[in-house]
Amino acid sequence: MKQIDVAIIGAGAAGMMCALEARKRGRSVILLDHAPKIGEKIRISGGGRCNFTNIDAGAQRYLSQNPHFCKSALKRYSQHDFIDMVERHKISWFEKADKHASGALFCEKSAVLIVDMLLSELFALDVHPQLESPVSNIRQSVSGDEVFTITVGHEDIHCSSLVIATGGKSIPKIGATGFGFKVAQQFGLNIIEPRPALVPLTFDETFRADLKPMSGSSLDVIVSCNGQSFKDAMLFTHRGLSGPAILQISSFWREGDVLSINMLPDTDLFEALRKARQDSPKAAVHNVLSGHLAKKIAVHFCDKAGLAGNMADLSDKRLRALCDLLTNWQIKPTGSEGYRTAEVTLGGVDTNELSSKTMEANKVKGLYFIGEVVDVTGWLGGYNFQWAWSSGWCAGQYA
Repeated sequence: MKQIDVAIIGAGAAGMMCALEARKRGRSVILLDHAPKIGEKIRISGGGRCNFTNIDAGAQRYLSQNPHFCKSALKRYSQHDFIDMVERHKISWFEKADKHASGALFCEKSAVLIVDMLLSELFALDVHPQLESPVSNIRQSVSGDEVFTITVGHEDIHCSSLVIATGGKSIPKIGATGFGFKVAQQFGLNIIEPRPALVPLTFDETFRADLKPMSGSSLDVIVSCNGQSFKDAMLFTHRGLSGPAILQISSFWREGDVLSINMLPDTDLFEALRKARQDSPKAAVHNVLSGHLAKKIAVHFCDKAGLAGNMADLSDKRLRALCDLLTNWQIKPTGSEGYRTAEVTLGGVDTNELSSKTMEANKVKGLYFIGEVVDVTGWLGGYNFQWAWSSGWCAGQYA
């Protein structure tokens, strides 16, 4: 039987940050994870370069039933604080040059450097994560200072503070589970229904077959749903639609909702087509449209609009119909690719159950929830890692 001050379940971004901060306060810490490798989500993020934060990380970039909940943590441990740590470890980084989504910061070399940085900080404080150590049982005690007993293998560990940093269900192939939600429910905490977010959207078989000729093509669009719009790249795939614009809007989309997509957001297409009709009356309409879109996209939508022949044959009304189709394409996804490819989990432990200052459960003393397991979900672009650092840091000041 082992006694410890703070037991942290989940050795990802939030868990490692919490362990660091709790140990700095002189607390004895055990950091557990059921996975064989530490920080896998960090390693695979950002195409292997880890989009570790965003210059613009603020509450307006997060979704939650309580949009104000994240403000305290983000202010007390900001993106600038994490950048300072990165620079202390001499990790070179860059801001992604993206005309639609500036502010995203990446490692110049490898995401592994972020994992190594956190591990070196932990090792310096004599904290050594225990991997392949699944927790099979958690129970609460009221005897003395022993608030919780957790079972790991054949060993019981007593702790006065228990931190759940197990993340959501996203990307199960690297070990993601709903463990944290089960713990919250065990202790009577409300859960905002989890769902995949930052995920490609899928469509019925007929629609997929219709889009198949365009698979692999991408273009800049504005996609809108439920009052939210994003301007970024969209990718046609053999399963449906993906790309940053679609991933972003997926967090706002719900089953049955229609997406509106403007495929030429920076072009007055109607005027461009009218001018082409005047200047090149014998040109085929799909060839003219190919000056603005990839040819296979142009051909597809000309066919969809029932347009063929030369520009001279097309009235303003028919050109307007084509423009409306391309700038207000209305489509209804049937679902998403699910947790298999979702970058994050939307929903989670209800923020009304937690202190925004400490991340402690209001009605269970000594129990903390941090990171993705909480109902705070960032946009694409490093915001979710910043929430992990910030919430982990806050819990580490009190656990």
